[in-house]
Amino acid sequence: MLWTANQVLRRFSTTSHYYQSKLKLALIGQSLFGQEVYTSLRKQGHKVVGVFTVPDKDGKADPLAVAAEKDGTPVFKFPRWRVKGQPIAEVVEAYKSVGAELNVMPFCSQFIPMNVIDHPRHGSIIYHPSILPLHRGASAINWTLIQGDAQAGFSVFWADDGLDTGPLLLQRSCSVEPNDTVDSLYNRFLFPEGIKAMVESVQLIADGKAPRVIQSEEGASYEGIQKKSNAKVNWAQPAEAIHNWIRGHDKVPGAWTVIDGQNVTLYGSSLLSGTPADGQPLEVEGLATPGLVTKTGLVLHGSDGKALLVKSLQFEDGKMIPASKFFSSGESSSVELSPEEQAQAEEIRAIWKGILSNVPAVVDTTDFFKSGAASMDVVRLVEEVKQRCGGVELQTEDVYMASTFQDFVQVFVRRLRGEDQEEELVVDYATQDINNMTVRMPHQCFINGQFEDAENGKTSDTINPADGSLICKVAASSVGDVDRAVAAAKEAFENGPWGRMNPRDRGSMLYRLADLMEEHQEELATIESMDSGAVYTLALKTHVGMSIQTFRYFAGWCDKIQGKTIPINQARPNRNLTFTRREPLGVCAIVIPWNYPLMMLAWKSAACLAAGNTLVLKPAQVTPLTALKFAELTVKAGIPKGVINIVPGSGGLVGQRLSDHPDIRKLGFTGSTPIGKHIMQSCALSNLKKVSLELGGKSPLIIFSDCDMDKAVRMGMSSVYFNKGENCIAAGRLFVEESIHDEYITRVVEEIKKMKIGDPLDRSTDHGPQNHKAHLDKLVEYCEVGVKEGATLVCGGRQVDRPGFFMEPTVFTGVEDHMFIAKEESFGPVMVVSKFKQGDVDGVLARANDTEFGLASGVFTQDISKAMYVSEKLDAGTVFINTYNKTDVASPFGGFKQSGFGKDLGEDALSEYLRTKAVTVEY
Repeated sequence: MLWTANQVLRRFSTTSHYYQSKLKLALIGQSLFGQEVYTSLRKQGHKVVGVFTVPDKDGKADPLAVAAEKDGTPVFKFPRWRVKGQPIAEVVEAYKSVGAELNVMPFCSQFIPMNVIDHPRHGSIIYHPSILPLHRGASAINWTLIQGDAQAGFSVFWADDGLDTGPLLLQRSCSVEPNDTVDSLYNRFLFPEGIKAMVESVQLIADGKAPRVIQSEEGASYEGIQKKSNAKVNWAQPAEAIHNWIRGHDKVPGAWTVIDGQNVTLYGSSLLSGTPADGQPLEVEGLATPGLVTKTGLVLHGSDGKALLVKSLQFEDGKMIPASKFFSSGESSSVELSPEEQAQAEEIRAIWKGILSNVPAVVDTTDFFKSGAASMDVVRLVEEVKQRCGGVELQTEDVYMASTFQDFVQVFVRRLRGEDQEEELVVDYATQDINNMTVRMPHQCFINGQFEDAENGKTSDTINPADGSLICKVAASSVGDVDRAVAAAKEAFENGPWGRMNPRDRGSMLYRLADLMEEHQEELATIESMDSGAVYTLALKTHVGMSIQTFRYFAGWCDKIQGKTIPINQARPNRNLTFTRREPLGVCAIVIPWNYPLMMLAWKSAACLAAGNTLVLKPAQVTPLTALKFAELTVKAGIPKGVINIVPGSGGLVGQRLSDHPDIRKLGFTGSTPIGKHIMQSCALSNLKKVSLELGGKSPLIIFSDCDMDKAVRMGMSSVYFNKGENCIAAGRLFVEESIHDEYITRVVEEIKKMKIGDPLDRSTDHGPQNHKAHLDKLVEYCEVGVKEGATLVCGGRQVDRPGFFMEPTVFTGVEDHMFIAKEESFGPVMVVSKFKQGDVDGVLARANDTEFGLASGVFTQDISKAMYVSEKLDAGTVFINTYNKTDVASPFGGFKQSGFGKDLGEDALSEYLRTKAVTVEY
């Protein structure tokens, strides 16, 4: 979906080279990085004559091998290239047989003999995650952090017989942030920019422009891969050095220390500024000042008196806990009662005794429900306490949350003192007078029911695409912010009222939230239009309107989630009962795109909340404002704090941390296929968290000559230009039967000329701006590639000559199956049209299905038999017949193949956020 456009277009950012010299390449390496380099090089027109990678592991091929095998590229899986230091003759001969002109080694863990390295006429180039000559070796990126370097980066160098000592071809660098980790550097810079750099390097070689800069020996170093035994923390250092040591060893092998006589590994370090929060002292071996277990983690001090915060601890048995929970079993929350309060406690004891007449005496540990009380008794208790104890306001939920006498008295006393009153929500609004109203927009992180700045104070700009102006600065969440949000969500699920709430009460809260969204729909639609460029009328009806419908639909599901009883076959006498329970998963993460910011939030979070989970949501970095306004409305709706958390920020930092976090049990993502693959890998490696993915699309729309032409023109245009083409299910390619092809195109162009392009807040506007400038530039580039490939540009293809990020509605015809624009998603207002032979139903179906994507599809014909046949054969998660874009909250939505898996909307969506437990009872 959204990320597909970015990733695909990014890969041909070197379009100026598109028709220059090309090479025959051998790719030697592995991993997702190798796969992306391979795919990008082929898209640039280079011929990969052979892929040399590692053997399958546990029956699973490396991602590079998977991509190459799918394309029919020769793949060789050698376990080794040499034995006892000597090249294996058969392996070398197999390599030489492909006839490569250049070896490209994007990520290679094997030792490659020099007679292979030097064999091609252009030799070999290698990617290395360091600004050579600094930090040579396999763990270079770790040492960049361990040694506190201000700059990180990578090098592409010519291979020689030394250890990362060959001449340099190309280098790129980025700054290292104070709390960067290996993962954040990799995802923000080393991975995406490394792919582009490898492609650029190959093209420089092909064009005869590649430099060979001899590496200096000055500053050259080599640090080996750390062993666990060497990773113990030395506390006799400044806090920053300790922090660097911990983050540099994060994941592997893990920096450790000794606590209570056992080795404990430390993860998730960040530097602290200011005074640490109150907490409980913890003795750490070798640390002069005891650590401090606080609500946010374990505070540790360096030799300079400065502090760092560790988020997670792992014990020798492999168990990992939040550092804030180290003393959780010993925590006490009781308050001491005054004589007056003690007297009221005795009054409450008498009320309990009056209700629980079967109990000889009400003592501190007496449990209201275990003593036989029912729901009517709960109401009686609450009302009697109100009547006889000074009118203290209690809720029935208070009894369920504090079911023992001593706990109930504690709740009463806190309520009497006013200690449990909800804090007033403080919002630092950004305001704008626009669209005949004043819109008030939260712009901070929303964590545990409060708006607050990012931990490190960083912000990012959110831009109005209609004119390029700054709307406001929005908090850019750090890893620490994400960890605090997850901790709040976990606490809300495990110990807060949400996890114990009656499902019908939970549904009432979601209904109330939907009502508030409706009350604020004009403000939400205005913010959505400003932030995403959506035409206001569409934002009001679809972006906001469908969001409200979604919450109302799932609010109705809260008390209808059911298990079932199952007959089982056991030896006689069969006195067994087996039943299933549908339970929430726990803390869920949701990552949404920029094309429908509020609607995508609703599609995922409504089902998540209805199922009883808590959530941490990352909106797209360029469109965070409606998500933050939504957060404000959740407080007004009475959603308990910690249930919903919003952490704006970058995907490489915030999204990666959500993927990696051990306390998150499910991640729902909408975005590109490459990013989806990476998220799935991270989720698997972290804690096997459940994943649902709605990914890229290239949805076919088949228009037969027996269609209703007026409707086919109208709906065909909507299939492409709806929401200015920034639509995950947009028809990426239209197949029009040849007898009506020319008439169809003529009528489409006539209708395009009538479209009004302009201010999205103008009620008469048909077509608004693209979401952001980088996307607009890529759309223009996409059209240029289409022209260069030989497609006919009928109209459009350019930026509109006015302020803002406006793209002309575009039509291409004569698009052949092999062309880039026939295969890749534009994610913009570009109609890609191919004709097909009269009556060739199976032929056009084969062409329509010849894609790795399968999100949506459509067919226009008045022949019902043909329509049903085509709908059966189309390989996509959604098929539209004589309509398009008609989604409904009750109908499941999701893709096939590399468009992802899992469903949003409908009853099916609930299953994405539930687990099934089987219980068998013998009686």
